[in-house]
Amino acid sequence: MEAGFSEMRNELQSRDALWRRIQLECQQLHTELLKIGEYKDMQEIQIKHQSSCVQLTEQLENKNTELLLLAQSQEHQREELNKIRNHLYREEQSHRSEQERMKTEISDLTEELHQKEITIATIMEKASLLERQLKMELEIKDKLLAKQQLLDFRYRVIKSENTHLKEMV
Repeated sequence: MEAGFSEMRNELQSRDALWRRIQLECQQLHTELLKIGEYKDMQEIQIKHQSSCVQLTEQLENKNTELLLLAQSQEHQREELNKIRNHLYREEQSHRSEQERMKTEISDLTEELHQKEITIATIMEKASLLERQLKMELEIKDKLLAKQQLLDFRYRVIKSENTHLKEMV
């Protein structure tokens, strides 16, 4: 019976250690989610900066229009305007490719976040299931222990009666 208790205690300790590992993993996943949230905040700031870049681009286009009007009279001004247009085109291309890269990265991070949320939900579900199983097993073991104690008591009573009857005979 002592071995049974020891075995139950070992199993409970083992399950408790498992539960603690699951909780630690949940905490680590939560920390990763917070980091992803911070990264998203940084991306939103970058998107705001891109908006100001668009405004600056629009302002630059307005200046280009003014230069076109002035360039009609001077060849040198036309050459400068062409240089500015080329630069603007390269900047727009660079900006577009950067936007596409950021969209892809945001999409990847969103997918990663979704996968981590699924992982957390799965872990929590498994932890809940393990907790229910552990409670059920504890109830069963408590019932078995009570039955064992009752049987031990009956055994001692019968043994005592047998001893008493043997002494009488």
